[in-house]
Amino acid sequence: MGNDTLEAKYDRLRDSLAGYGSLLVAYSGGLDSSLLLKVSHDVLGDRVLAVTALSPTYPGQERAAAEALAKDLGVRLVTVETDELDIAGFADNPPERCYFCKSELFGELQAIARDEGIAYVADGSNADDVDDYRPGMQAACELGVVSPLNEAGLTKEDIRTLSKRLGLPTWDKPASACLASRFPYGEAITREKLAMVEAAESFLRELGFRQVRVRHHGTIARIEVAPEAIERLASPAVRAQVVHRLTEIGYDYVTLDCRGYRTGSMNEVLPEATGTRRDVAQRPARGRGLSEGP
Repeated sequence: MGNDTLEAKYDRLRDSLAGYGSLLVAYSGGLDSSLLLKVSHDVLGDRVLAVTALSPTYPGQERAAAEALAKDLGVRLVTVETDELDIAGFADNPPERCYFCKSELFGELQAIARDEGIAYVADGSNADDVDDYRPGMQAACELGVVSPLNEAGLTKEDIRTLSKRLGLPTWDKPASACLASRFPYGEAITREKLAMVEAAESFLRELGFRQVRVRHHGTIARIEVAPEAIERLASPAVRAQVVHRLTEIGYDYVTLDCRGYRTGSMNEVLPEATGTRRDVAQRPARGRGLSEGP
């Protein structure tokens, strides 16, 4: 599929969605899940349900935008309250943290799908995700969750192009991720620490930095911004504002990562043996339907 045109991938996506019959979309309001929701609704109409999980690791500012887009698309949206910190092993923050979270979440989404008479649960994983360490994809595979964007061979760049073509406001939205991804493996995750990260990133966005991560290393904040934004952040006036606000939030030291933002930077310290989930990406194109047992 690597040499396929974007049109061929888009056609494959629509054909795949039509084959599902009905779909529950795990919807965060981010770039990937927004495109999946839009195309699913175009193909399946009212046989699509969007479900957003609200939790301490889900940035509060994302909720309103996600709800507004679902309303604009005419898709019914259900929100569920979850708390990953109550999941055994999650707060200890091991490398397989996302596996625990996704196992719990997808199990809950499947229960909702059964109650609603919906055949499949889908997530927004794309073809680029298999190049990073994504234990959550293993949970999706084990529970029969389908990944239509990945199965169609759509990359992040493809998704942005299609989103723009289809008029989605998320087409140029910066990459987003669960707030738990800001912590080095082995550092315990707490509500207080999550609140610190969210407050710090919100402040940086208020200053105009669109793609930003504040990696939480104990009392140290390691800031990642897009490489082209590093010079501005390091300028005396902006740097002073950032240091002042982040020390107010609770950080003793404020640092700038000179390599800039990159997805999955916390995975860079994992041993090579950890690998990626390429085997998950190669699973059969059609996941297990909810009527076919757990």
